[in-house]
Amino acid sequence: MQQQTVSSATYSDVKIPAVKVFNTIIWFNRLALSIVFIWFGYLKIIQVSPAEALVQHLHSITVVRFISINIFLILLGSVEVAVGILWLFPKLTKLAFVCFGLHMFTTFLPLIYLPADTWQHAFVLTLTGQYIIKNIVLIASAITIWYAKISR
Repeated sequence: MQQQTVSSATYSDVKIPAVKVFNTIIWFNRLALSIVFIWFGYLKIIQVSPAEALVQHLHSITVVRFISINIFLILLGSVEVAVGILWLFPKLTKLAFVCFGLHMFTTFLPLIYLPADTWQHAFVLTLTGQYIIKNIVLIASAITIWYAKISR
């Protein structure tokens, strides 16, 4: 029985160093987060986002007194696009991670403030609730990038 080394991945006779594989995984995570944030943010800026009704509803019960919905949508979309761009620059990982964390906090607010929109009943999410919960995957991706950055 042949023993595999932990330090490299093998494909036939080609050995790829584990560090190179890990760095590639990190770049795929950066690219995935960038695509999601830039795309979703842009849709908010041009006001065609499928999440617009949810954002408007949350806005109406939280910050409506402080900022109009039109400005809020453009601001929110611009922040999302900026976070997406930040993920592409390794030197800006800390800033990207902090902005991302704040944004993720706000994306989970409808689960608390808009239960009729996000829950059918205990432990059963609506499609909107599922849209929010999928952000756990984005969080895992961001933590992977963060870990890679601090472990160097």
